[in-house]
Amino acid sequence: MKIIQYDASAELYLGRDPKVARGLGFKRFETAAAAIRFAVEEATPNSLRGAVLEVGSTRFSGPEIAALYTDPAYPLPRDTERATAEERRVRALEAA
Repeated sequence: MKIIQYDASAELYLGRDPKVARGLGFKRFETAAAAIRFAVEEATPNSLRGAVLEVGSTRFSGPEIAALYTDPAYPLPRDTERATAEERRVRALEAA
């Protein structure tokens, strides 16, 4: 997995695919952790599919964002019901 600085500022693009996400523009967050939380807990699952998270010069795709949310190193409290659903979704994406 790529290295992430959870406390670094981040830009989040959401859309059904990366091209649409880029076209819709980004939402800026003070921390990557907050952007990840928003992507997983607030955005629609369809938007997460094409999401791109930029932290400095590093980019993370939708499945990578979901994996970061379930990673033990993720620093913010999680919606435990949502986290369990995301863990199942991440495993399914990784198996595909």
